[in-house]
Amino acid sequence: MIVGAGAVGRTIAENLADGHDVIVVDQDEDLVEELTYELDVLAIAGDGTEISTLREAEIDEADIVIASTDDDETNVVICGATKTESEAFTIARVRRRTLLETWQGSEGAFGVDFMVCTDLLTAQAIFRVAGLPAARDVDMFAGGLVRMAEFEIREGSPVAGQTVKEADRYDSLTFAAVFRDDEMLVAKGETVMCEGDRLVVIGSPESITKFAGEVACIEDNGTKEVVVVGASEIGFQAAREFEEHGHELRLIEQDPDRAREAAERLPNTMVLQSDATDTDFLLREHIDEADVLVAALDSDEKNLLAALLAHRVGVERTVAVIENVEYAALFETVGVDVVINPREETAEEIVRFTRAARTEKVAMLEHDRAEVIEIEVGPGSTLTGKPIAEATQDLPEGVVIGAISRGGDLITPRGTTVVRPGDHVVVFVDAAVLDEVIELL
Repeated sequence: MIVGAGAVGRTIAENLADGHDVIVVDQDEDLVEELTYELDVLAIAGDGTEISTLREAEIDEADIVIASTDDDETNVVICGATKTESEAFTIARVRRRTLLETWQGSEGAFGVDFMVCTDLLTAQAIFRVAGLPAARDVDMFAGGLVRMAEFEIREGSPVAGQTVKEADRYDSLTFAAVFRDDEMLVAKGETVMCEGDRLVVIGSPESITKFAGEVACIEDNGTKEVVVVGASEIGFQAAREFEEHGHELRLIEQDPDRAREAAERLPNTMVLQSDATDTDFLLREHIDEADVLVAALDSDEKNLLAALLAHRVGVERTVAVIENVEYAALFETVGVDVVINPREETAEEIVRFTRAARTEKVAMLEHDRAEVIEIEVGPGSTLTGKPIAEATQDLPEGVVIGAISRGGDLITPRGTTVVRPGDHVVVFVDAAVLDEVIELL
């Protein structure tokens, strides 16, 4: 059961509709009617904080209840109300990190079994992607042993025009897929990579970092200086992530009260109280010397302007937070390097809990056109006990075995590699065959 059919709730419902019985509850009757016709779900109009609505939705039959409205307190109340009627596993989506910390410190209070903090997840995503040249998306698997990254192949990149076989010169790197305009190509030896393509690779952090420098045509010495624009909750959390990892950091905030509070809570960050859309200020403060600028203001339009002005004064790499995922293509077209949508980050984390018990991690790519998943294989898995070249013949098209973690060691999969029960396998999967693949693995 999903309570709240906004962007997060809808994404989760779309992801689960094919393989689960999904009930969606929302107060917006027009939205409920729309979902009824567009998705294979049971949609009910009503207030999820009311016991009568939960009973109408047959809460006593639910295995998992996901509270994903846009209000933190409402989501907590929904979970608490669920526990009075059901033994369902409850997941609450919240924006405030302080509420997450309160829940963590109280050993699962409020009737919430798992809490997802949108702002913290977004800040962590910003930190991961900002430090990798040319990366559009970055995620970690197998406890940090494996990294997945999506890169844009820039003009003049050495890999542009090469086949995957020609570019495959890294010991622990697997080429998974190429996105070209609206087309997705599973990477094969003869697949040619072109300028403008988005390339997904999976491997060790060291190999991914080395490959990033080649794709971006630069030697990667790590992100040294970061500018965060906006002391919003996401901006503040992102600044804290960078500060905790020792980066030289400047935070620009126009509101004097917010700027003062940020300066008090971030002792190793230079907080500048000014308007980040003032070009003279940007030049005067040498913002052009930053390695990356993160736009985390309170509107998509302001973030677009801040990112474009940063490029104009000479900042090499920009990251913008967007609330409306439909703007993503526009931002990238006009020159923003990376866009991050908080709702998509939240949906990834929640979807992981609704999958098979052995699914350890989920990363959605290209707005859920494909996923990279980490799964622990059992004795009955299609992969177990056979060379990968043989085992993958039983899998549908659109699947690439990217990496294997075995007892804390990284194994780069080759055709002769044999998967063992208990291995953690990181797999790229076309979303169209996802449910079938999870069942086979």
